[in-house]
Amino acid sequence: MNLDAIVDLKTYPLADQAFRQSCKDTFDQTGVLSMPGFVTPMAIDTIRKEGDVNQDKVYAKTEEHTVYLSAPDPAYAKDHPRNRLVVSSKGCITDDLIPQDSALRSLYNSEDFRSFLCEVLGEEAVYQYADPLSSINLHFARTGQELGWHFDNSSFAITLMVQAPEKGGQFEYVENVRDADAGDMNFDAVGDILDGTTPVKELIAEAGTLVFFRGRNSMHRVAPNEGERTRMLAVLAYNSEPGVSLSEEARLTFYGRVS
Repeated sequence: MNLDAIVDLKTYPLADQAFRQSCKDTFDQTGVLSMPGFVTPMAIDTIRKEGDVNQDKVYAKTEEHTVYLSAPDPAYAKDHPRNRLVVSSKGCITDDLIPQDSALRSLYNSEDFRSFLCEVLGEEAVYQYADPLSSINLHFARTGQELGWHFDNSSFAITLMVQAPEKGGQFEYVENVRDADAGDMNFDAVGDILDGTTPVKELIAEAGTLVFFRGRNSMHRVAPNEGERTRMLAVLAYNSEPGVSLSEEARLTFYGRVS
């Protein structure tokens, strides 16, 4: 499928250097870039229908985890921000279940799209995962399901809203909470966020919205879905180096299988 049948290139001229620079400036300054209506209504409707057809293949899981997505540290008390547990409950369809002719796959593989990504992200190149599950994931959050507060391990995330919930399910974040590279975990700030005393920013995306987000140092979550409509979100995962696979342990955790 041609890119102009997937992306609104009039609103988002991906090859235009001035547009690319504007997107990069916004992302560099704020760590967030939201592009409503990036994917055309026809293409997003097709992607949504593909998700509906494959809902019986969703791997669903509810788990408790720390904000840092690592095991609790016995050096700290159980109720310390380092060890406090939050809940994530969601379902996922993995890359191998995304149809080969899907508009989602055509977008992911598009050289023009990847070139745009590299410009905005400041990367020389981006590559798909070497394992068969991790490159494109379609996430499902039904009524009551949520993604608990956490930091990302990766330096950037690219998501596409496929179907927005009727109520709730908003993306919430607090910028620059920690400095992972310097080893500053900022436990006090994390505790305040978990206690609900820190103001948070919200990003409410409609179907077709593409979002860039830097979540390594910004704490974020997806609030519980309060409506009957399932929230459906595509995650387009890339690496800055070729040949990278998600570990077998991580694949078992996230997908319930390794291949």
